[in-house]
Amino acid sequence: MSRPGRTAPRVWWPLIALAALTGFNLLWTDGFARLGLDDGVLRGPVVDVVRNAAPLVIIAVGMALVIATAGVDLSVGSTLAMAGAVVAVLLTGPRWGPVPAIAAGLGAGLGIGLVAGVLVSGIGLQPIVATLVLLACVRGGAQLLTDGRTVSFQDSMVLALASGHIGAIPVPVVVAGAWLVGLVALVRTTALGLFLEAIGDNPVAARLAGVPVARVMMFAYVVAGVGAALAGIIVAADIRAADPTTAGKAIELDAILAVVLGGTALAGGRFSLCGAAVGAVLIKLLDTTVVARGVPAQATLVVKAGVVLVVCVLLSDRFRAALLGGLGRR
Repeated sequence: MSRPGRTAPRVWWPLIALAALTGFNLLWTDGFARLGLDDGVLRGPVVDVVRNAAPLVIIAVGMALVIATAGVDLSVGSTLAMAGAVVAVLLTGPRWGPVPAIAAGLGAGLGIGLVAGVLVSGIGLQPIVATLVLLACVRGGAQLLTDGRTVSFQDSMVLALASGHIGAIPVPVVVAGAWLVGLVALVRTTALGLFLEAIGDNPVAARLAGVPVARVMMFAYVVAGVGAALAGIIVAADIRAADPTTAGKAIELDAILAVVLGGTALAGGRFSLCGAAVGAVLIKLLDTTVVARGVPAQATLVVKAGVVLVVCVLLSDRFRAALLGGLGRR
């Protein structure tokens, strides 16, 4: 069993893919190497990629905890939309300041994660069923809350979550980094990481060994819900509005893909939070590369899927064993 949350050897493959794709862009994409300080703020395409990846990093790290328990959370995209809707509606209403509005948005994510945890660990529903129901329910709730319309807002404190800077670093990058560091510290310095791996490997054996399975699974879904809400507030601040219909649509698929690219096993057990973050940045860089190279829109998904497939194949123990065996016979 690998150390919980530690970057395992498998994570080197997405790191290599990220480095290779970055090198490709530096060499052949005009302007990609541009990086400099403008009024004390870092600016450039590389900074833009990392900033745009921040919401996905936050969601992917939370998703990694859920997948570590052999679960999945398909409701994170809808939770993202709900959190943005809650903040926007409260900011445009009377007597609500930015701090209470942000707290309410995060509280909505916590509540949704709590419901998902109860359905999975308490009632015993299959994670894909429970969170698929929540996906539809929460998305519908966000549309009801906003009457199905896009709600714009102009609060400077909330907008700073997307466009502000702390020193030279964009706020979304700082927030995503703090979220990642906090969770990595938690799973490394406590028994939580070992509990997550034990539950993912064999929940029955974990329960017999005294692991509080229900509480640990509940925690994982709550973290995923809060992370999705935090990402939703950043996304809403970025466009200065909450779009309950399209915000976060299909982001759960990118989050799951980022987790897998980062070396976490979908079957549960072994996981890597840092790997999930690397996978999220790789996905966003791939999106940027496809657009920058002028790939036709109808071919974008094919190219993206091809690159992801190559990385996933390289992560396969069976493929690497066969490849090394073939090289050894030569």
